[in-house]
Amino acid sequence: MVSFLEPEKIVEQIPMSQDWHTAEFGCGPGGFAIALARRVPKGMVYALDIQEEPLSALRGRAKAMGLPNIKTIQGDLEEPKGSTLKDESLDLVMIANTLFQIEDKDAFFKEAKRALKREGNLVVIDWNPDSPFGPEEKRISLEEAHQMVKFMGFKLIKELDAGTYHWAAIFVKL
Repeated sequence: MVSFLEPEKIVEQIPMSQDWHTAEFGCGPGGFAIALARRVPKGMVYALDIQEEPLSALRGRAKAMGLPNIKTIQGDLEEPKGSTLKDESLDLVMIANTLFQIEDKDAFFKEAKRALKREGNLVVIDWNPDSPFGPEEKRISLEEAHQMVKFMGFKLIKELDAGTYHWAAIFVKL
């Protein structure tokens, strides 16, 4: 059966505590940030993007939905400390449908690693290389993402069901 990307269903598959500090890197309008905020009502979700416009829209949506645990941050995640988050302050970083837009993927992943606690989770979701939808260029497969983060000290721990057109996986920072 054909199924599309559903943030709530993906976030439900990730083991996490209600008090975790999480982030969505490259959040755009924040579909995953909202899903995360519902899962960590005693925690915090940092929604980061290079553009202010989607962050402004996300702030409005979060307020309307009664989600006070989302903080938006505008920053360049391809720059060292571009997230402005403290070292080893996050339990989880999510990167969804973003990698095809990133020029320096190593720098982007390094920023996620810097902000993650030891044994923190990196969740990556992106388009299947053969999907008839989504961007046509610069797609990255699960295998390619795995190779990139493996050399940075991450281990693949679980693949997630992300629907027909996407792949998703959880990596742990060693």
